[in-house]
Amino acid sequence: MTCHDGFTLNDLVSYNSKHNEANGEENRDGADHNLSWNCGVEGTTSDAEVERLRIRQIKNFLMLTLLATGTPMLLMGDEVRRTQGGNNNAYCQNTEISWFDWTLVETHADIRRFVKALVGLRMNRDLPVERLDMTLNELLRRQPFQWHGVRLDAPDWGDQSHSLAATVALLGYRLQLHLMINAYWEALPFEIPALEAQEPWRRCIDTYRPPPEDFCGWADAPPVPGSTYLVQPRSVVILIARAGIEAAS
Repeated sequence: MTCHDGFTLNDLVSYNSKHNEANGEENRDGADHNLSWNCGVEGTTSDAEVERLRIRQIKNFLMLTLLATGTPMLLMGDEVRRTQGGNNNAYCQNTEISWFDWTLVETHADIRRFVKALVGLRMNRDLPVERLDMTLNELLRRQPFQWHGVRLDAPDWGDQSHSLAATVALLGYRLQLHLMINAYWEALPFEIPALEAQEPWRRCIDTYRPPPEDFCGWADAPPVPGSTYLVQPRSVVILIARAGIEAAS
């Protein structure tokens, strides 16, 4: 989602426009196409609702990055909301703009906790050692998955779509995930697949819920009753279940 050039993840959800005045080029340097959204207020704010939305968006992006197929890249400081004050071209700054503020480790300990949990989940779901020589294309060809929208087997790939879901059977494990993404500004009920096994789907991640309910380990993940799950506005959900049979390799 972010790298050494452009906005930090915190700034991606806090600024609509670059703020590079300190670079001495009258804000003409740096990219103007940042694909960012300030969640309603430009820059820092004391508005609690805006802050809750920004935290949720950060968790959404971190989750989609760290659980993606392939090798993820995490920009230093994104795990504690490091900011450059909207500067998206800070290579020339040896100042507080580009320094790492270590007080953020405590200030945003919740985001750091969430990242650590995601890394742990990724490590648990990664390929067995004997398959580490598999290329990404081979993995994608062999990985069993189904795309959905708010209705099963009906993904909306249109330009105005705000929702997507997928069911993934993890290679080499008796485990499957069901991912639901709601980028809409209202809650949406998503259909969830029926399971052949007796055990229900369990809620592993729901970025809308307050910490520590936003991430639950297997032992603490609550069962999800029924055939639908209400995904709240601008949030991402992962359900987890033991698969009936081991995914084919």
